[in-house]
Amino acid sequence: MKKKVMIMDDKAIFRATTRIANEIIERNKGIQDLVLVGVKTRGVPFAQRLASKIQEIEGKPVKVYDLDITLYRDDLSEIDYFPVVNEKFEGDITDKIVVLVDDVIYTGRTVRAALDALVEKGRPQKVQLAVLIDRGHRELPIRPDYVGKNVPTSKKEIVDVKFKEVDKKDEVLIKDKR
Repeated sequence: MKKKVMIMDDKAIFRATTRIANEIIERNKGIQDLVLVGVKTRGVPFAQRLASKIQEIEGKPVKVYDLDITLYRDDLSEIDYFPVVNEKFEGDITDKIVVLVDDVIYTGRTVRAALDALVEKGRPQKVQLAVLIDRGHRELPIRPDYVGKNVPTSKKEIVDVKFKEVDKKDEVLIKDKR
């Protein structure tokens, strides 16, 4: 039987989002030239939530762009021979402070692919990384600037983030891979 353990409920996700939004504002001394870029799939609703919270705090909107990193992944051949790609990116990131947003950081390979994709879209002033969950096990020298929760895991476990915008409810679970 596969074990499931809830590590964050909707209230914990809300609190982490609020804290990260405040940290982003504080570190950047406001939101001048700030854009959020959500890594598809679950980085996008997380980026939208952060933008909403930042607007609530600062009284001004922050642009949010979606980033499809499919073609930049180093495991593309393991995913599919003919991957479906939605390459639409209409944002201007040149000279902007870009906060790259994803739900979970694990090995760092997704972030590396996202950085490769970003530099093809423009030359940001600076890039920061915000994640809801940091589960460790990095294979590349990449670390997030903003973390909702550090969750020590084994490589035999999966961290499953659910957002109501995609999955009909908010929760973070750890499940056995077996």
